[in-house]
Amino acid sequence: MKQMSHLDDIPSTPGKFKPYFHRTRWQSSVAKLAFWSLVFVGLIFIFFYRSPVSSNPADPSRRSLRTYSWGGPAWEKRVRSSARVRTRRGFSVLVTGAAGFVGTHVSAALKRRGDGVLGLDNFNDYYDPSLKRARQALLERSGVFVVEGDINDAALLKKLFEVVPFTHVMHLAAQAGVRYAMENPSSYVHSNIAGFVNLLEVCKSANPQPAIVWASSSSVYGLNTKVPFSEKDRTDQPASLYAATKKAGEEIAHTYNHIYGLSLTGLRFFTVYGPWGRPDMAYFFFTRDILKGKAISIFEGVNHGTVARDFTYIDDIVKGCLGALDTAEKSTGSGGKKRGAAQLRVFNLGNTSPVPVTDLVTILERLLKVKAKRNIMKLPRNGDVQFTHANISSAQRELGYKPTTDLQTGLKKFARWYLGYYNGGKKAAS
Repeated sequence: MKQMSHLDDIPSTPGKFKPYFHRTRWQSSVAKLAFWSLVFVGLIFIFFYRSPVSSNPADPSRRSLRTYSWGGPAWEKRVRSSARVRTRRGFSVLVTGAAGFVGTHVSAALKRRGDGVLGLDNFNDYYDPSLKRARQALLERSGVFVVEGDINDAALLKKLFEVVPFTHVMHLAAQAGVRYAMENPSSYVHSNIAGFVNLLEVCKSANPQPAIVWASSSSVYGLNTKVPFSEKDRTDQPASLYAATKKAGEEIAHTYNHIYGLSLTGLRFFTVYGPWGRPDMAYFFFTRDILKGKAISIFEGVNHGTVARDFTYIDDIVKGCLGALDTAEKSTGSGGKKRGAAQLRVFNLGNTSPVPVTDLVTILERLLKVKAKRNIMKLPRNGDVQFTHANISSAQRELGYKPTTDLQTGLKKFARWYLGYYNGGKKAAS
C-alpha cells in the first residue's frame, strides 16, 4: 500500500511517468551488475589468495613464518649495542632460541662475562609464550636484545650478519619435545632441519665465517641399550621423529663442515631442568599438578622396569655450552669456499647419575610438602625411551666440563623459583 501511495504522488501528465519508470529499471540493472561483479571479484580473491593459507591453518610450523618488524636505524643501533664486546678477548655471539630455557641462561652467562650477545627467537606458542616474554624481559634488563624473528628468514639472518660480524653462533632454536612430534611432525622438519640448513647457508657465506655450537640431543641414542651412552656409540636407531631430526642435524653439520669449512660443535643435552624451565618437561608439570592436587602419570618399562633419566641442572649445561664456545676453533672458509680442514665435534652434556622418575617425584613431594597422587602406567610407544645415561669423559677432557649439582639440590632451586614465579601455583592454575 505504501508503494501505491508513493506512485499516486507522481504527476499523471502524459510523457512524464514513462521515462521515470525506464530510468528506475536501468538503475536497478546497473546495481545488480555491480553487485555480482563484486561477488565474482571477491570469489577470485578468496580462491587465489586465501586458499593456500587456509588449506592448513592449524599448522604451527607456518605460524612462525608470520611477518616480523625489523630493520631501520634505531633497530640496527640496538643490535650493535647488544652485540658489542665488553672485554678485550670477548666474543660476539648470536644466540638463536634466546628466549628459550637454555637460551636464556646461556645468553645471560655470556653477557655477564663481557661477551657481546644478540638473541633471536620467534616466540612460538608450543608452550605458554608469556613465559618466553618473561625470560625476554629478564635478558633485556641485563642488556641483551632479543630480535623477534625466525631462523628460516634468510633475509633477516643476512641482515644481522651485515650489521654485526659475529665470531660465534650458539644455535639453540629448535622444536623440542618427543611426544608432540606425533601431533605435528612438520614443525620439527621446519625448525630442526630446514631452519638449521638456512642458518648454515647464511653462516657459510658470512665473512668471516663464525664458529658454531649447536644443541643436538641425547635422544639420538634412541633404542641403544649399551650404557652409559658414549659419543662413539651407534645413533642410527631413533625412537622418535624429534630424535631423527636431531640426528639429521648432526649429519647436516658434517656436510657443511666438509664442504664449506664451518667449525661445528654439537652438544647432546641430557634432560635439562631448573628455574625458568620448559612447562612440557615432566619435573615442571609434575610440580604444577601436585600443587593442584591432580594425579600424575608415572611410566614404567617392560616387566615393571624402572624409567630413569640423567637429569642435568641448567647451570652445569651452561658451563658446558661456554666451554664449547671457548674451545671452538675458527671456521676455515671464506665467502662460501673452504680453505682448509675445520673442527667438527660432538659431546655429551649430562650428569652421569641417572635417577628413577619415581625418586624425582619423592623429592618434589618433600620440597612442596604435598603428597602426589601417583598413577602408574606402562611406557607408551610414542618415542620415549626407558633410560638415559651419559658418558661425559670427552666433555671433561676437552671442555673442562664437570657437573656439580645433584637432583636434590637442583630441584630445590627449581621449586623455589616456581613457587615465586607462579605465586604458589595460582598463576599456573589460571
